[in-house]
Amino acid sequence: MDEIARRSGELKKELRLVDLVSIQILNVVAFTWIGTAAEVGASHLVFWLLGITLFYVPSGIVVAHLAREMPIEGGLYQWAKLRFGPLAGFLVAMNIWLNNVFLFPTLSLVILQLAAYAFGPAAGAIAANKLAIIAMSVATTAGLMFIAWRGLGVGKWVNNAGGLGFVLLFAIVIVAAIPRWQAGDAVSAPASLALPALSLLNLNLLAKMGFGALCGVDAVAIFAGECRSADSAQLIRRSIWLSAPLIGLLMVLGTASVLAYSRPGAIDLIAPGIQVLNSGAPRLVAFSVALLILATLAQKSFYFSVMVRLPMVAGWDHLLPPWFSRLDDRYRTPVGSVLFAGVVIVLLTALAILGGGIQEAYQLLLNASLLCFAGAYLVMFAIPLVARGEKPAWGVRLAAMSGLAMTLLFVVLSVVPIVDVENRGLFAVKLVAVIGGLQCAGALYYFRARRRLAMAG
Repeated sequence: MDEIARRSGELKKELRLVDLVSIQILNVVAFTWIGTAAEVGASHLVFWLLGITLFYVPSGIVVAHLAREMPIEGGLYQWAKLRFGPLAGFLVAMNIWLNNVFLFPTLSLVILQLAAYAFGPAAGAIAANKLAIIAMSVATTAGLMFIAWRGLGVGKWVNNAGGLGFVLLFAIVIVAAIPRWQAGDAVSAPASLALPALSLLNLNLLAKMGFGALCGVDAVAIFAGECRSADSAQLIRRSIWLSAPLIGLLMVLGTASVLAYSRPGAIDLIAPGIQVLNSGAPRLVAFSVALLILATLAQKSFYFSVMVRLPMVAGWDHLLPPWFSRLDDRYRTPVGSVLFAGVVIVLLTALAILGGGIQEAYQLLLNASLLCFAGAYLVMFAIPLVARGEKPAWGVRLAAMSGLAMTLLFVVLSVVPIVDVENRGLFAVKLVAVIGGLQCAGALYYFRARRRLAMAG
């Protein structure tokens, strides 16, 4: 712990409460999830309430508890390492890192899909062009590498602008739906407390609306060593409880707005909010698309910030080469980690896009990303329940059990895609092979790194 504290002390202290609240909004809120939620129709309200009650609030309780016990840079990586051992910590860090790596190609797809709404058929052709998607990835990744090199002194303003942008965009979509609600001519009922039929698809959607849409509360803890407050744990807890009501409200009202203009089964899962504006407020589409692209880029910038810090803290434990942790003399950022992450993102995007259909690639990458993150969350929820050390109050343990159950539901059902793919069996095999292979590779690398370290010592 002393070595971690010393290393954390070398980092610049940039983050205030407003910055952490913006991180929460940026990391949890997304237009894509309101499209997924709208697939269950008016009963989305029940599913959102279940997701918030059974997963979002419990995850906030567990994160707040662990941040108070272990307020150190690296968040969940450090928590898993200190409570379950170095191997668990390394695999958790790897899975969070992979979660963000897999998200980057999907965000490039989202940006080009948005451009198709704003600029018509010509842009639509570009959005379906695999080389255009790869070029988009190269250009945006280069910009994000620059921001990451400059550090949170610049990055926090990007994050704040992105969080504000998402709130404004949701407000625009909700306002555009109000005339339909008032006139009583919404395409679908906006909300209902009636439970939908029990089916594999609905359970799949519930899992996605629980874990998938509402995970990410832990992200602020990764930056615990870069908070301005001497009590970073208190700052993290306050950011969670300040942002939670706003996030829940945006997701529920955003989903209801989608249903004002679309029926389940006819919803664009990549850009549902812009689909609403295209029908209800076409004059605002170009502006909203531009704003959403900028907010999405800000989201990518935050994901990149997470990615470059995890190899840095793993390097502190000598599990990665020293250049992952070497800090820039001026900005105190891990330059080697920045360069490595950028190269991996571009290569992965090219492999994913050139290897299959775009919609199938989107679903495969999104599911793989969330499955990696789910593995990390299973460990997080297990800490209050079975890890060695102080046993928390029953309230924290009940929250951990609820979060663990919802995460397991997501894991079990993630191999079932919610869009048509060429071969569902092959889709599942690909997903399981990728995730299982990565865990085996990670464990093998860890044992080899420990052996090299023992021989050198």
